[in-house]
Amino acid sequence: MLKKINFILNIVIGSFIGVFIGYTIYVFWDYKAHSDLYATQSAPWYTSILIYGIVTFIILIVGTAMKMVIRKRMK
Repeated sequence: MLKKINFILNIVIGSFIGVFIGYTIYVFWDYKAHSDLYATQSAPWYTSILIYGIVTFIILIVGTAMKMVIRKRMK
C-alpha cells in the first residue's frame, strides 16, 4: 500500500512541476506576443508566474515530506 501511495506522490509531484513549466512558457510567450496588454496592468507581467511558483513550491514541500514519512515507514 505504501509503495502505491509513493508512486502516486511521484506522479503528483511530477505533474505539478510540468504544469508550472508549461504555464511559465505560455505566459512568457503571451507576454512577448501581446506586451501592450501587459503594459496596462499595474502589476508586472510575471506576477502570476510567481504566485503559481509559490503554490507549486508549497505542494512540493508537502509531497516531499509525505514521501519521507512513507520511506521511513517502509524500512
